Amino acid sequence: MATISPSFFIPKVSTSQHSRTLKIISCLSNRATDVSTTAAATETLKIVFAAGGTGGHISPALAIADELKTQNPETQILFIGTPSGMESTAIPYAGYPFVEIPAAPLARPIISFHNIFILPYLLTKSLIKSFQTLQEFSPKIVIGTGGYVSFPTCLAAAMKGVKLVIQEQNSVPGIANWVLSLFAERVFVAFNSSVDCFWQRNKCVACGNPVRLSLSSKNVLKEDARKHFFPKVVGGIGGRQIKVVLVLGGSLGASAINIAMLNSYYEMLHENQDLFIIWQTGLESFDEMESLVKNHPRLDLKSFIHSMHLAYAAADLIISRAGAMTCSEILTTGKPCILIPSPNVAEGHQLKNAFLMADLVGSRVITEDELDSTTLRTAVEEIIGDESLMEEMSQRALQTAKPNASAEIAQHILSLVSSSK
Repeated sequence: MATISPSFFIPKVSTSQHSRTLKIISCLSNRATDVSTTAAATETLKIVFAAGGTGGHISPALAIADELKTQNPETQILFIGTPSGMESTAIPYAGYPFVEIPAAPLARPIISFHNIFILPYLLTKSLIKSFQTLQEFSPKIVIGTGGYVSFPTCLAAAMKGVKLVIQEQNSVPGIANWVLSLFAERVFVAFNSSVDCFWQRNKCVACGNPVRLSLSSKNVLKEDARKHFFPKVVGGIGGRQIKVVLVLGGSLGASAINIAMLNSYYEMLHENQDLFIIWQTGLESFDEMESLVKNHPRLDLKSFIHSMHLAYAAADLIISRAGAMTCSEILTTGKPCILIPSPNVAEGHQLKNAFLMADLVGSRVITEDELDSTTLRTAVEEIIGDESLMEEMSQRALQTAKPNASAEIAQHILSLVSSSK
């Protein structure tokens, strides 16, 4: 289990002739320490994030955390997640402290044996651990961005009287965020239409989905990003106009996209000597795909891409699911895209996202019923073979993007904390 340095629990202090003595207990050593501090000393801002499950919940949390650190570098941030979720590796990789709590997943259908008899026990365990973690870290505010860990952690914050905000990425909220909105100070939503889904609309702020600062940075050169993925090839291609296709099936993978790629990647590479492919299979599908895919110098097969800012910078075209966060990242980076919405997402969120993207920026949409190696290969060839079309799609994406969502959310959060002092 991940541990937290004692420094996270001891506020910065200063001394003066009017000092008074406080007794602070370190949760790791359990030793009492006398600390002198002035009554007027400024307390370090501590913030907890509850996020997990998929990249769609983790990415916005990291984006907000990065922005908070930019606006207030002294902020201490702690992430809470599950031990088996991708957050257990993604969060420490991003450089933030991480604490595990047991998961309490809600099963479908709602009325089921699991939810009636097992979930209450799991939820109680998660609540207790969340409550203990919040008690030890003592945050000023808790931010929930979704995933199984978000509900018990945010509920524990509400029970403790800690300020709570939530961020909803999708156009229609799930049950957990709808319930948590009743206790939240603010609800940050991506779309104006989402406001009507919440009972207390006055709490909602529509500001778009936050993406990480690194994604919107213009400091990464395309050539340098490409060398990161193809170090032995890109440097020796001379003046050729290469094209890089980035394939994203979501953080956990998408079997339909993987199968279509499996049946088309070799032919695409063989017919176009200037084509390169970065293919994220997803964690669950990597071993199978790796065993079936032939090694190729212009193909980089990955289970998960940690340096997404480099992947987006390297890419000319993106093939992806149509999750809310992925769509926001595509807009922010101004990339032409082919969207293959998942038919398994509740309320048809991805299908709605994909067709909205088609209307706004001209994205190509291929449903799973239409998807095969031929339709995918044809769509790729039509787009990368038309420079004017790619430029138009890119410009429309950049014009539609809301790159300041992270900054706006961070400002609201810091304002909420300041108002409670």
